[in-house]
Amino acid sequence: MLRVNSERRLFNGVCNTHLNSLLKQRNFSYKPSEEPHTDWFPPPRPPSHPQSSSRSVVRNVCSLVCQSYYQQQTHFKSTPTQLTLPIASDSLTTEEAITVVASLADEAGSMVALSFFYWAIGFPSFRHFMRFYVVAATSLIENGNSERAHEVMRCMVKNLAEIGRLKEAVTMVIEMRNQGLEPCTQTLNCLLGVAKEMGSIELARKVFVEMSERGAFPDSSTFKILIISYCKTNEISQVDQWLIAMLDKGFLLDNATCTLVLSTFCEKGHINRALWFFHKMIGNGLTPNVINYTTLINGLCKRGSIKQAFELLEEMVRKGWKPNVYTHTVLIDGMCKKGWTDKAFRLFLKLVRSESYKPNVLTYTAMINGYCKEGKVNRSEMLLTRMQEQGLVPNENTYTTLINGHCKNGNLNRAFELLHEMQKEGSPPNMYTYNAIIHGLFKKGRIQEAYEQLEICLKQGLQPDEVTYNILIMEKSKESDIKHVLVILSKMIKIGVKRDIHLYTTLISRFSWMKRMDESERLFDDLVKNGLIPSKETYTSMICGYCREGKVENGRKMFEKMSENGCLPDSITYGALISGLCKGSKLNEAKSYYDAMIEKGLVPCEVTRLTIAYEYCKVNELSKAMEVVDRLEKKLWVRTLNTLVRKLCSEKKVEIAVPFVHKLIDKEKNLDRIMLMGFVTACYDSNHYAIVSDISEKISKGIG
Repeated sequence: MLRVNSERRLFNGVCNTHLNSLLKQRNFSYKPSEEPHTDWFPPPRPPSHPQSSSRSVVRNVCSLVCQSYYQQQTHFKSTPTQLTLPIASDSLTTEEAITVVASLADEAGSMVALSFFYWAIGFPSFRHFMRFYVVAATSLIENGNSERAHEVMRCMVKNLAEIGRLKEAVTMVIEMRNQGLEPCTQTLNCLLGVAKEMGSIELARKVFVEMSERGAFPDSSTFKILIISYCKTNEISQVDQWLIAMLDKGFLLDNATCTLVLSTFCEKGHINRALWFFHKMIGNGLTPNVINYTTLINGLCKRGSIKQAFELLEEMVRKGWKPNVYTHTVLIDGMCKKGWTDKAFRLFLKLVRSESYKPNVLTYTAMINGYCKEGKVNRSEMLLTRMQEQGLVPNENTYTTLINGHCKNGNLNRAFELLHEMQKEGSPPNMYTYNAIIHGLFKKGRIQEAYEQLEICLKQGLQPDEVTYNILIMEKSKESDIKHVLVILSKMIKIGVKRDIHLYTTLISRFSWMKRMDESERLFDDLVKNGLIPSKETYTSMICGYCREGKVENGRKMFEKMSENGCLPDSITYGALISGLCKGSKLNEAKSYYDAMIEKGLVPCEVTRLTIAYEYCKVNELSKAMEVVDRLEKKLWVRTLNTLVRKLCSEKKVEIAVPFVHKLIDKEKNLDRIMLMGFVTACYDSNHYAIVSDISEKISKGIG
């Protein structure tokens, strides 16, 4: 009893002094409440339960424990014995349980005490009582059995985490060093593992730092727990940091964790980092397997680096590994997405003829998808038939891919046949399937049927995704039903459906075309607030809208913002701004942007070329108009002058067109007959017979 009382005083002191100082020094997020937790202190003993009676209960329980233990202990055991006690858990108070475990450790030894400990924590009243663990651990420490004391502490952490008291348990484990329990690697890994399972990654990191400073030596499992935790939350920088720390210590990951890390890097677009890490691990002694290689090959294929993927495949074969069906499937899928369907099919045929591996459902689906993207739906149908003949059952993705292909080709009858076949085969359509059907119906103008299909999928419990909302918004935009567009967009925001940059750009383009730049500006600001990066098309739509409204200065500012943010304008972007400047009679500024575009190697579209040249002609600055055209390569130069002459003639501006016709005669032997006939006709209509005579004479003499 003396030791129990001393342990009680120790525990109270820990909670009131050491814990607070520890939390203050280490900046743990856990803060004890102003009122201590009820299980930190013994509850008041009921008056009807006198002290002598409690001692009697303790003696009886100790006797029963020893009796049960030794009855089952026929030889030395290194593990605690599972006790069978004729005691109801509610007949024993928490204080009595504490006294029993301490007394057993004193009088019967650590293993007997530990056997009672495991019996007691099978009941909630003891399982979640922190001081019971602390007293049990301290008793074992006094017996010189630190290993078992750590075992008790690990139990405490797992059990208290069940009721949301993980931070308290962690703090107590760390504080136990002051009672002679030195930190150990196994307990450190236990704390990290529980924190990982509870999603408390930041706490896990702090525990690592705290216990490492106090003498616990991390091993490969320690780093593995942290790396897996950060992989699951996609915190690439943290994964990278812990990988480097692990490699510096000379530890290696196992193949399964290596695959997880490679997959995480690849999914986030860090394929080069994945390759570096992979080869670094091999250099440190890792023996890679087929799954490791296939994961990297898949990442390279998704990035479109097919050649590099095949180089890695060759490396894999050189090291004695044979690619399996999954390796071939990711290569086939990558080539199909790259547009190399014929090459993918050759690899597919090799797999068909192979004795070792045969194409599976995923392989067929990848090939079917490749042909559907090229519009070769008949070949996809042949593959579906072949697949079924091989005894393979198409899955949701197979049917959806083929349905989407038929919808894009406008063959809705076959799409519905496949939909019914899919349902008959017990493969229920998903939202992707219905999106393909709905989009196909809208494209065909079968609006009512599209909404009926939407109603059907809603009744089946499917939830519209961002693609569904995008389809609906596109349709309403075509109808110029802006009210409903805004209603759908508002619903997307309300229920948290992701809006991608394509959706925002489409809406901005539509509002800009309708000269509703206030709405476009709000959408632009909203996409930036949501962390999306405006694309080239987004900026171009904004610039077009401003120029259409005559707000050229705003368009110019948007153009400058685009360049500042590292988004390179193309010829369409330049053309939109040049067109706006021309309409605003700012020809010299328009020409400066035109020259800049040419200097960057961009080819102005015909509208841009013609617009700026024609605007100079309108103000009778023919030399500058010619400068604009002369910057083009010959083919475009001829085409632009022909179009310019026809336009000037259509507006009876024959005299302005004359020098351009002379230029064409000088440099182009094969004159455009349509342009020449139009020019001659315009000259006769405006009584410019002398011009016709002069041009005819020049052509007949073959000058040029």
